Amino acid sequence: MRTYVVTGSASGIGAATAELLRERGHKVIGVDLRNAEVNADLSTAAGRASAIADTLLASAGKIDAVIAAAGVSAPKAFTVAVNFFGVTAFLEGLLPALSASSAPRVAVVSSMASLQVNSEALVEALMAGDETEALRIGGELEAAGPRTGYLNYPSSKRAISRWIRRECITEAWAGAGIPLNAVAPGTVITNMTRELLATEEGRKMADDNVPMPLNYHSEAVVIARMLAWLTSEENTHVTGQTIYIDGGADATLRGDDIWSK
Repeated sequence: MRTYVVTGSASGIGAATAELLRERGHKVIGVDLRNAEVNADLSTAAGRASAIADTLLASAGKIDAVIAAAGVSAPKAFTVAVNFFGVTAFLEGLLPALSASSAPRVAVVSSMASLQVNSEALVEALMAGDETEALRIGGELEAAGPRTGYLNYPSSKRAISRWIRRECITEAWAGAGIPLNAVAPGTVITNMTRELLATEEGRKMADDNVPMPLNYHSEAVVIARMLAWLTSEENTHVTGQTIYIDGGADATLRGDDIWSK
């Protein structure tokens, strides 16, 4: 039995992942705003500190894997606080406990949106770890209306995938034997997307942006299975990757030559 920490465990991909891991006999410490073993707000520094302290207490300092599935897609500045800093600060806070495991693993839920148009200035502020500047830029995007405010979401997901690629080969992660990866779902049927997918217009908008020729929209458990493998003892060498679980959307949108660019 391994001890897993799953953020966003009360809904969507996080809930599906926590359920799958428990069915497989593992201990799961869920982290979410409510209805979890650890209730905390990952959008604030104080909330992250509380989440780290309470998670360490609940695990007695023994953590084998972390799956960071908590995230929001609102066209608002707090999206970057949750999706980027709510991941990086939380993982860094648990790194000493992870490093003590005999087979530590980490996986993060990124998104197909990491390939979409984003704010370069916001991405760079995130990569610099400057939360004040990132929230300032995100606030300006938010103030410009929902269409521009949406850039907070793909920017946060681009940055988290880049952060994983940068950090995975460092002494802190690779040196401690910790594979660090992300998954990038396409359109997943969850409470967050059901309203959008309930109408023909909504489905068309989703499919125009994320075309999925293989098996169409996925259930959350599809993503959970990949997260479970990435954080299992079987994964010893996959690291730094953002794996697109998207029914072929990436291949459709970017084609077959992504190495020359």
